[in-house]
Amino acid sequence: MSGHSKWATTKHKKAAIDAKRGKLFAKLIKNIEVAARNGGPDPDGNPTLFDAIQKAKKNSVPADNITRAVKRGGGLDGSGVNYETIMYEGYAAGGVALLIECLTDNRNRAASEVRVAVTRNGGSMADPGSVTYNFNRKGVITVNAEETDEEAILLATMDAGAEEVKEVGEKFEIICEATDLVAVRTALVDAGIDYDSAEASFVPELEVSLDADTAQKVFTLIDALEDSDEVQNVYSNADVSDEVLAELDA
Repeated sequence: MSGHSKWATTKHKKAAIDAKRGKLFAKLIKNIEVAARNGGPDPDGNPTLFDAIQKAKKNSVPADNITRAVKRGGGLDGSGVNYETIMYEGYAAGGVALLIECLTDNRNRAASEVRVAVTRNGGSMADPGSVTYNFNRKGVITVNAEETDEEAILLATMDAGAEEVKEVGEKFEIICEATDLVAVRTALVDAGIDYDSAEASFVPELEVSLDADTAQKVFTLIDALEDSDEVQNVYSNADVSDEVLAELDA
């Protein structure tokens, strides 16, 4: 089962080593708050919250921060969060399609920050619907490749709804329908396989292969977007080969 986006690998490495850990923590906390607000503060009865907490723990967010986020989101501490999800569409260098997901309490500020990041870094905004047709809403579960193998994952998850298993650098990505996410995640746990994250995501139908120059431009634009506190996730159909990544690293 071949074919995958190397940008995911790059993001995993960056998250572990660069100075943006504070921003990563803030985005993970925001995920928890919104999940608790929408589905209640009990992770046992709220699978989205359960997975948001799991992802935060895997990224070393302190337990006290997680607990406070659940209380805030669930309204257990007298406060409340009022975020709305907004999706913007655009293009990066090489015709790479971008879906830019914001969680914000200020629609105008989010729109401004997204537009500035895109246009200042060689991209362009797109009309609603002109990019989304190339993406499908899927469940995506990541597993550390050092702790298991593809065959074990397939055996554990195919009957639960897994459609594809892809090796992405040091991770395996399990793709399924968004509605099967909990069943596939549960099947992994029942088989004794630990997972790093499980969430609904946007997966491109067709990817665009990039050379080193174009890949660098796309990475720079995505970095600028992810630097915004308003931007929660950036999805693209960029496909960067190992050879091109090695060239960029050099």
